Amino acid sequence: MDDAEFDSTLLRTAMTQAEALGWRRVTVTDAAREAGLPLDRARTRYPAPAFLLARVGLLADQAALAVDAGTGSTREKLFDVLMRRFDVLQQYRAGLRTVLRALPLDPALALMLAAQAQTSMRWMAQTAGLDTTGIAGALRVAGVFGVWMQALRAWERDDSADLSGTMAALDRALDRAESFGRFLGSTPAAPAAADEPLGETFVAEAELPPEI
Repeated sequence: MDDAEFDSTLLRTAMTQAEALGWRRVTVTDAAREAGLPLDRARTRYPAPAFLLARVGLLADQAALAVDAGTGSTREKLFDVLMRRFDVLQQYRAGLRTVLRALPLDPALALMLAAQAQTSMRWMAQTAGLDTTGIAGALRVAGVFGVWMQALRAWERDDSADLSGTMAALDRALDRAESFGRFLGSTPAAPAAADEPLGETFVAEAELPPEI
C-alpha cells in the first residue's frame, strides 16, 4: 500500500468514526486499528488527529490548484477554486461537520486550522491573480478568508446534492466583498481590468471565527 492509499484509508475511517462518535473521541490509533493499518506507520504519518484535518486541507488545496485558473475575471477564478475545495470537503462531509461543532471547545485546534486556512486562502488569492504582498495584500487574503468562512457556514447546512446552497452563499459573499472593495478604493500593484473590481482590493466586513 503506497502512502496515498494509506492516507486515504486512514482518513476515511477517521471521518466515519467522527460521524459516529464525534470528533473529540477520534484517535489515530483507533482509526488505524479499525482500518487494519499498521500502527507504527500511522504514528509516523499522523502523530495526532489534527494532522488528519491538515491532510484534508492539503487535499482541498491540491484539487483547487490542479487546474490552472486560466482566463476569466478575478471573481470567476475565486469562485472556481473555492468550489473545488468544497468538492473535496464534501467527500468527508459528515465527519467534518462534527469537527466544526467541536471547534468552540477546542481553541488549540481552532487556531491551528485558522493558520492553515490563511495559508490556503493566500494560495487561492494568488491563483486568482490578486496581489498578496504588503499590507494591501494581507487585506485581500483576509477578504478571501472571510468569503471562504461565509461559504463554509452555508456548506455546513447545505444538504443539496449539487451544493446549490453553498454556491449561492459563495456568490453572495463575493458580491459583498466586491462592493466593499470598491468602497475602500485601494489598488494592487498591477492594474486590473475594468470588469475585475475584485482585483482592486479584497476584504471582508465581518469578524469570523477560525474554521477549516
